[in-house]
Amino acid sequence: MTKKQADAERGPRLDAGAVVRTALELLDENGLDALSTRAVADRLGVRMNTVLWHVKTKARLLELMADAVVGEAPLDRLPAAWDDRVRELVRRYRRALLARRDGAALVTGTYPAEPHTLRFAEALVGALLDGGMAEREAAWTMWALVYFTLGLAQEEQSAAAARPREGSLVRAVSADTHPALYRTLAHLGAESFDARFEFGVDAILTRG
Repeated sequence: MTKKQADAERGPRLDAGAVVRTALELLDENGLDALSTRAVADRLGVRMNTVLWHVKTKARLLELMADAVVGEAPLDRLPAAWDDRVRELVRRYRRALLARRDGAALVTGTYPAEPHTLRFAEALVGALLDGGMAEREAAWTMWALVYFTLGLAQEEQSAAAARPREGSLVRAVSADTHPALYRTLAHLGAESFDARFEFGVDAILTRG
């Protein structure tokens, strides 16, 4: 490719934002496992090197995509009370993850110190500090909320693929060998993700 051709492909209509938007479209269509820089280039009608010129590596592309997903959680019109604010922020975060195919798996696999992610973290930590938490407690509570939400959202998004294995836990657990699990078996496989999410957030915020 000549410099002139490369400059044309890097022209005003193609930038890192366009690459990320196209990658998110492909994510929704085909899932995270099928996502590649080559697929993004093919969709954009450019060479793969052109995509990499804008995002450097696939790992960097995934970071930018994850930040864009988090950016879909709005930060306006939040409740004044700190605990209500925390709950609403984490609910919006969860909705943003679930709105994208494999959104939770995408964000779980990255650690982007990018604008949207930092703004969300600032809002969440700020609410926890407003509740009177010490700095370490606020930071670690934020991580507990984020990791819990990511894990549950990832389970919810993969639930359809796991349906063929639904009966495996029931078959493996017996009253003799796993008495505690047996007693709670009816609740371990529950798909009431909304209720489990609210329970988990309450448990983290009201612990001790």
